[in-house]
Amino acid sequence: MNTIPGLRIKNFELPYCIIQGGMGAGVSGTPLTRAVFRTGGLGVLSSAGLKDLYALRNKKPYTTYEAVREEIETAMADGYLVGINIMRILDESYDETIRAAIDAKVTAVFLGAGVPKLIADSGDTAQILIASSARTLNIILRRWRHRPDAVVLEGPMAGGHLGFHLEDVYKPEFALENILPEVLKVASENGNIPVIVAGGIYTHEDIIRFLEMGASGVQMATRFLATFESSATEEFKQQIVSSTEEDIIVVPSSPCGFPFRILRGSPAYLEMCQGTRHPKCRMGYVLGKDSEGRYTVCKAAPNNPLNKDYFCICDALRAAVGMAPSEPPMFTVGSNAYRIKKIISVAELMKELVEG
Repeated sequence: MNTIPGLRIKNFELPYCIIQGGMGAGVSGTPLTRAVFRTGGLGVLSSAGLKDLYALRNKKPYTTYEAVREEIETAMADGYLVGINIMRILDESYDETIRAAIDAKVTAVFLGAGVPKLIADSGDTAQILIASSARTLNIILRRWRHRPDAVVLEGPMAGGHLGFHLEDVYKPEFALENILPEVLKVASENGNIPVIVAGGIYTHEDIIRFLEMGASGVQMATRFLATFESSATEEFKQQIVSSTEEDIIVVPSSPCGFPFRILRGSPAYLEMCQGTRHPKCRMGYVLGKDSEGRYTVCKAAPNNPLNKDYFCICDALRAAVGMAPSEPPMFTVGSNAYRIKKIISVAELMKELVEG
C-alpha cells in the first residue's frame, strides 16, 4: 500500500483518512479546521475554554452553549465538515457542550478524558470514542450497550493529556503498535467499529504502516499545530521549531489528573520549577463537586492542601494562543515535535502526508 485511502464514518466521507486532533485551548480553531477540510481531511475543534475565549475575543459574556454553538456553526459555514473534541473530565461544562454540539449539527463529537456518556439521540452526528486501551474500550462499550461510530486509539506518544499512568508512558508494551491488535480485536467483535490511531504519527510511512496493521485512519495534532493556520502564538511555534528531543517532557501536575506532555521551556512550567508560580484557579475549567454538590473543587486552587503538586493550566493554555498576554504560557506537544524544523501551510503538510 502506498496511497492514502478515504474514510467513511456514519454519514460523512473524507477523501483521505487523516483527522486533525483537537487542540485546546483554542489552538485548533476555525482557520485550521477549514484548511484541513479543504485539503481532504477532517479538522477538529477543541471545546475547552471556549466560553472564556469568546468572551475575551468579543468583549461580552457568553454561556458555554452559546460559545460552542457559535464556534461550530462558524467552522461549518458554506458546507464545511468539522468535528469537536469534548473532554469528559470537564464535568461542569460537559452536558452543555454536548447539547450545543448536537444542536449545531456538528459532523462528529470526539469523546475522551474519562468515560463519556452515550448521547441518546445524536442525529447525523457521529459519536467517536477516544480510548487508550482495549480494557478502556470494553468498559465504555459495556456501559453504553451501543456501538460507537468509530474509536480513536490514542497511544502514549501523544501531546497534552495522556491516558496512561506516568510510569507506563515509555514502556514498550504500551506503544501504539503493541496495543493496537487487541483494540482491533475488540472493535471487530463489536460490529467492526473503525479504529483510528493517534499519538506519534508523523510521516506518510507511519500512516501506511498503521493502515496495513488494520487501522482505518489516523489522527494527528502536533504536525497541524506547526502550521500557519494554527492559532498557536508565534512564540509557541518557534519553540517547537527550535526544540530538541530532550526538550519534550511528561509532567504529572495537571489538575485534570492525567500525565501531561509539554515543552520543557514553557514559561509557565519554568516558573513552577523555580517556585515563582503559585497554584491558583481563576477560570475553573476543571472544577469538581464539593460535599454539597457544587462545582467548587480544583486541585490547583489556593485552598486545596494538595495544591503544591499541581499548577493551574487554564491561563497558561489561553496564553499559548495569545488570549492571556499577561500570563506565562504552557506549550503542549507530541513526542515528535522536535522533528519539525519549519512552519508550513496545511496544504503543504497534507501533500506531504498523502504523497510521501
